[in-house]
Amino acid sequence: MHIHAYEKIWLAASVLLILFLLGSVTYGAVGPGVAMVSDTEPTVDAGALDEDERFSEPRVEQVGEDEYAAYVVARQFGFQPDPIVVPANSTVTFYVTSADVIHGFEVAGTNANTMVVPGEVSEITVETDQPAEYGLICNEYCGAGHHVMEGKVNVVSQAEFESSGGDGE
Repeated sequence: MHIHAYEKIWLAASVLLILFLLGSVTYGAVGPGVAMVSDTEPTVDAGALDEDERFSEPRVEQVGEDEYAAYVVARQFGFQPDPIVVPANSTVTFYVTSADVIHGFEVAGTNANTMVVPGEVSEITVETDQPAEYGLICNEYCGAGHHVMEGKVNVVSQAEFESSGGDGE
């Protein structure tokens, strides 16, 4: 059987295209900076968040030099605390869980974005720069009031953060 030269070229191009697509999907799944929701965090009882020491009082607390932990609860149709106040020039790790349904946690204008699942703790770490105000939105449909589920992340100076008590209020 004879294969025409043009058919060989198209066959080779097709095989290369398939290999390229498989390679790009593989890289996307295991590439640097890509991670699924971590299962290293202990699960929580979504129905009893008021009994969990991390989420009973949503807050921002200092855990090291220029390192902070923000414990956030998403519930229909808002975030607690709101606003979330964090100091500038620091590293903030957000620990976010849901009290009811699946929500999204996206800090608008940044690459901070994660899915929030009831019973799971989503962890996302960001580095803050200068004082600024960011919108916080739910980007997963969560019910009839989804369109109004928003909040704020306020990055403030260290002095302003300390004068506010560091609890996001």
